[in-house]
Amino acid sequence: MQDEPVSGQGPRQPGAPYWLITAILGCGGIVVSLEKTAVVPLLPEYPRIFGVSSDDVSWLVTVTLLSAAVATPVVSRLADMFGKKRMLLVALIMMVAGGFTAAVGGTFTAALVGRTLQGFAGAVIPIGISILRDTLPQRRVAGAVSLMSASFGIGSALGLPMAGFTYENLGWQATFWVVALIALILTAAVYFYVPESTVRTHGRFDYFGAVLLSGAMTALLLAISKGGVWGWTSDIVLGLFAACAVLLAAWFPHELRSGQPLIDLRTSARRPVLLVNIASVLVGFSMYANMLVTTQQLQLSRVTGFGFGLSVLVAGLAMIPAGLAMVAISPVSARLTNSFGAKVTMVAGCTVMAAGYLLRVVLVETILGIIVGAVIISIGTAMAMAAMPTIVMSNSPRTDTAAANGLNTLLRSVGTSTCSAAVAVILASVTVEIGGRVFPDLEAFRLIFILAGLTAAAGAAVSVLIPKSRHREATHPDLYSAAPGTGPAPAGKHEILLSGVLRPAGGRAPLDQGTVTVTDSGGSPVDWDRSDEHGTYVVVLPGPGRYIFIAAHARWRPVAEVLEFPGTAAPHDIQFHQRLLLEGRIRHGSRPVRNALVLLVKGAGDPPAAARSGRDGTFELPLPGPGRYVLTVVEPSGQTHTRRVELPCADRVIDVELGSPPGRTGLQV
Repeated sequence: MQDEPVSGQGPRQPGAPYWLITAILGCGGIVVSLEKTAVVPLLPEYPRIFGVSSDDVSWLVTVTLLSAAVATPVVSRLADMFGKKRMLLVALIMMVAGGFTAAVGGTFTAALVGRTLQGFAGAVIPIGISILRDTLPQRRVAGAVSLMSASFGIGSALGLPMAGFTYENLGWQATFWVVALIALILTAAVYFYVPESTVRTHGRFDYFGAVLLSGAMTALLLAISKGGVWGWTSDIVLGLFAACAVLLAAWFPHELRSGQPLIDLRTSARRPVLLVNIASVLVGFSMYANMLVTTQQLQLSRVTGFGFGLSVLVAGLAMIPAGLAMVAISPVSARLTNSFGAKVTMVAGCTVMAAGYLLRVVLVETILGIIVGAVIISIGTAMAMAAMPTIVMSNSPRTDTAAANGLNTLLRSVGTSTCSAAVAVILASVTVEIGGRVFPDLEAFRLIFILAGLTAAAGAAVSVLIPKSRHREATHPDLYSAAPGTGPAPAGKHEILLSGVLRPAGGRAPLDQGTVTVTDSGGSPVDWDRSDEHGTYVVVLPGPGRYIFIAAHARWRPVAEVLEFPGTAAPHDIQFHQRLLLEGRIRHGSRPVRNALVLLVKGAGDPPAAARSGRDGTFELPLPGPGRYVLTVVEPSGQTHTRRVELPCADRVIDVELGSPPGRTGLQV
């Protein structure tokens, strides 16, 4: 039996100021990016340190990528079910454990184990964004999300010089334990100052779906990241791509059948969510090229004629302006989103990225030109990354925001992994030999910039197609206001978590895959949900007031109710009263045909729907989905009549005239 979701209103408890919660969760982005970049400057040194090959060392990056692909959707879904703060702490603790494991172990094996544990950091950003959504007043959400998204950039900019400085002064182990120590401090801050969200959904975790998706993502990302080393046409890489396809082919129908899926594919297929997820892959590809190539371009030997020969530390310091630009642009992104919508911010961000790469094709002769190009791209990246979670959360049920953001983050990782593989191939293929040494040619960098710019332009084109709509929560007054920047952060705002069951008339089994949409009294959208296999739905109301509940199901006529909530709410079941039926009348001339057999079949192998006509020739069939069908009528005498009918609508009445002349359909709709 499914656990019932907790109903009612979260208590308003004193807590940390809004700015402190935003700052703590924003630091999550910095820690995640530090963890990702801390090993990059030392990759050329690790073969000597550990006594392994360069190919072996590349696993320090690959295992983190793979564990993040597994952990991000799983931990994000668990956050929706068992508490966002709780699972955020789990992800941070795993990152701390990974850092100290690698540092204390001192071996290549220990480093691999540690980097695997650090992959759990992939869930920090989507869960943190969901906590911001549930904790802060609406007027502060856009700015907080923008800042958290931008913090990933400042962490990436700081990670390279910090790792180089730490290695030169404290040794390679310090690159692990310093990041772990920062993560430990952040863990304590989250524990003491970040409130737990009361918005959650209970039930069974989709273990089978998690295994299938984890296997598919592991196979895909392993093939992408190792394709250049193992060979793109090698048996193992082709086998990994095939395994990914097979696992996804099994995962999709399982998720569609599951009442409590790991990822709600029906929600993901909604046009805004689908398009922003497609754009996130493109944005991930485009933004990562800037991070990967800039420092390599600055560190390239001067003998090439276009390299600058900077050290790892100095090249990393040159990236700091790009990181600072991401933080500086975050309030502008928030203002743009609040004024014109997240779609406009998304399109603008991708366009700025494309323009930045166009400049980078030209600005290759000076360090200042390279930094300016990197800054422009980083500004566009911050804008696009700030808009994506806003669009996702605006079009997902409130109880599934962490899982929805987790999928978006995972798809962005697919983009970054693909970019890493493409950059490696281009830099290794377009080369120049000088003094017996092989270097990437300047045209290789320009080709990467052109490819990344085209990808950003494609992201802008996809973003243009996203339906423009008001952020549904922006229409509600701020019920939780306090003095700007100083008010306590309530644990549950004034929100009401309401659950119920969709039931058919007559008290029969609850209805799954129905939808409940809630609007306020002015018609502005509030929340929505899809019922699980137990018929249960869960919606979040922003506070006391009057709301309109609209319930729909494929087999029943929609119902609507106006409900008043004074402050708390008991579970509310919604009952459907009238089934949707395909109705009609069988007549021969003006005479009704009694006891005729009516069959409706869609295609070969599909079981037909059957009914008998009554005394007055009327018949009723369960309403099928839209499509072309074959309607067959068998008279009591045995004579048959067959016609094709089109059912594009949800409700049809078909009268069949058996005396129609040849060549006519004999159907009156």
